[in-house]
This record gives sequence, structure tokens and C-alpha cells, in this order.
Amino acid sequence: MDSISQQRIQVTFDYPVLFTDGLFQPDNPTLRQILARTTDVDGPGQVLFIIDSGVHDAHPGLAAAIDGYTAAHAAAVQLAARPLVITGGEASKNDPAVLHQVHQAIHDARLCRHSYVAAIGGGAVLDVVGYAAATAHRGIRLIRIPTTVLAQDDSAVGVKNGVNAFGKKNFLGTFAPPFAVINDVGFLATLSDRDWRSGISEAIKVAIVRDPAFFAAIEADAAKLVARDAAAMERLIRRSAALHLAHISSGGDPFELGSSRPLDFGHWAAHKLEQSTDYRLRHGEAVAVGMALDSAYAHVQGFLPERDLRRVLDLLVAVGFELLPPELAQTLSEPAPGSSVLDGLEEFREHLGGTLTIMLIRGLGEPFDVHEIDRNAMMRSIEVLARAQDAARAASAARRAS
Repeated sequence: MDSISQQRIQVTFDYPVLFTDGLFQPDNPTLRQILARTTDVDGPGQVLFIIDSGVHDAHPGLAAAIDGYTAAHAAAVQLAARPLVITGGEASKNDPAVLHQVHQAIHDARLCRHSYVAAIGGGAVLDVVGYAAATAHRGIRLIRIPTTVLAQDDSAVGVKNGVNAFGKKNFLGTFAPPFAVINDVGFLATLSDRDWRSGISEAIKVAIVRDPAFFAAIEADAAKLVARDAAAMERLIRRSAALHLAHISSGGDPFELGSSRPLDFGHWAAHKLEQSTDYRLRHGEAVAVGMALDSAYAHVQGFLPERDLRRVLDLLVAVGFELLPPELAQTLSEPAPGSSVLDGLEEFREHLGGTLTIMLIRGLGEPFDVHEIDRNAMMRSIEVLARAQDAARAASAARRAS
């Protein structure tokens, strides 16, 4: 083999994850200070805001607040165009027209690579806008302003963007770190109970994998979280985000060149459940089921002690998650190809690349990888969840009757 040289390219990425309240209040300096990080732009930073339609509806004064903020800080920030409102939720990732709409807005605003796209919304909208920003001009600076628990404690702080295609979750996507992430806790107040709860699963996930003390703290705060205690939720989001960031920065594989995905615990089943329910299940709800399933499998296979399995399942139930949605139960009665959640194993292998790698646990904070799944044992694990779900419902009924 003849070669003129062996190339090695090393790039350092540096982006802040900030917490604030009332980001667009004129006296809040956070966004202005973020734009001041760069010295390669003469004059104010040109920003195109893309807003999740659900956020726009829940906060009808948001566009006016953005206008007021940019007017108050005209020396630092300037609207490149009127804010664009796009479809929210997983529908935004399933419809190529939404991605085209964002690309069109970037084009029409004549943004350059030193301009900014600021995405305000839940994780799905951040994924779509992030993918559009990463592919326009091969990369425009992205500011993520997540508005859901799941986005603030997990997805927004990472380096991935993507949209769904060919019936598969995140089939098209990029690894492109954001310019900054700004978590405004004020957005959480308008979430539905379902969306409030959904993001808790990703915090439980990273606690199971990396921090048993954090898991115990979530157990202690479970009732407060269900009651929508803002202080308890902010504690959860901050710690979860910090753990996710620590893994990204020190886990050794931020761009997922290998096949091991510690922070994808429970996700092989979650992705398939989202698809098979036509996204009726929120991502966080599906992850909760996936974690329960993989924990039960680890127990069935003799890896995970009963006491640790009970703690995982009990906490998921305590914060309000269902362990056995109908689509998972259907796998027991209709295990034929195409109808079974177990088909998600091969799809997950394709998504990872190379060898199937599924992370299991021997205990809280004790993850390990396996490369084969015993399908019969996985079916028995679904039966374990069915019994746990029945027991949880019976206990809940007894509490109501007492």
C-alpha cells in the first residue's frame, strides 16, 4: 500500500450548559453573554429563532418577549428573521416537510456559518433543528433552549441530532455539538403531567448506570416529583445533565465510533416501542419500559439480584410509569416477525453498527455489555413485568381503598 502521509485530525469542542429563569427578560444577561463568546463577528450576532408549536401555544407572549429582548440588547443580538414556529413533538421528526421548512428559513434569512440558529422546544424539535443547522452550510452555530424535562436533563446536552426515516428512529442524523445549551426552568411550569414525568426516566437511567447515590436521591424525592415540586425537579435535572455531560466528555467515545452505549440502557426496546405504537408512547415512557425489561432480563439470567430489580421497578412505578404497555404484552401472544418488540434487537444493531451490544446491570452503578440476547429468557422477562404490573395495580387499589 502506498500513502503520502498518515493523517490525524484533532478537534476540541467547548460548549456551556447554563441554567437560568426568565431567559428573555430584558435584565437577564445570559443570551447576550453567550453571543459575546465569539470574537469573529463584527456587530450583533444574527439569530434565527425556531419555536416548537407546543411551546408557542403554551407561552403566547414568547415571540413578543424575544422582540423585547433583542431590542434591549441590540448591540449584541439581532433577529435574522421573524421567529419560525414549527410542528412540535415526534411528528416533527417524522415529516420531511418540517426539516425542509427549517432549511428554507435558514436559506431565506441568509444565515452564514457564523450566524446562530436558536431552537426553543422539546427534544424532537431540537433534534430536527439541530440536524438542519448541522447540514446547512455544513454547520451553523446552534443554541439549544430545551423546554421539557427530558430535553433539559438529557438530550439537549449531548452532541446528537436526527430525524426519523424509513420507519426507524433517528435513521438520519449528525454528531454536531451545540454552541451552547440554556436550560430555562420557567418553561417547565406549563408541561403536562405526562411530559413532566416522561423526562424523569432518563435521569433514572443515568443514575442506574453511573450513580447509585443519585438513584437513592430520586427514590427519596419520588413523591415530590409526582407532586410537581419545582425544587426537586431542578435538583434532578441538574444532576442528570451533569452526569450525561461527564460521560460525553470523559467516556472516551463521544461520537460513538464503537458499539458500546452505556447511556442507551433500555433504548433498544424503547425505539421499537415508539415505532410500534406510532409514537403514542413518549420517548421517556418507552425508555422506562425498556429499562424495566432489561433489568428483568438481567435478573432472569442471574446477573441482577432480586433486591436491585425491585428497587428499579418500584421507582419506575412510584413516579408513574407503566411497565407493560399493550404493544409489549402483545409480544407474548404474537411473537411473529414484525409484530414483536424483539425485532428491535436487529434494528438496534444496525443503528449501532457492527456487533450487537446491549448494556445490562449487575447492580446499581455496575453496568456491563452483552453481545447476545436469549429470546426465550427475554420473553420470560416480559412475564416478570406483567406480574410486577399486576402487583403494582393491586397495591395502588389497596391504597385507594384504605
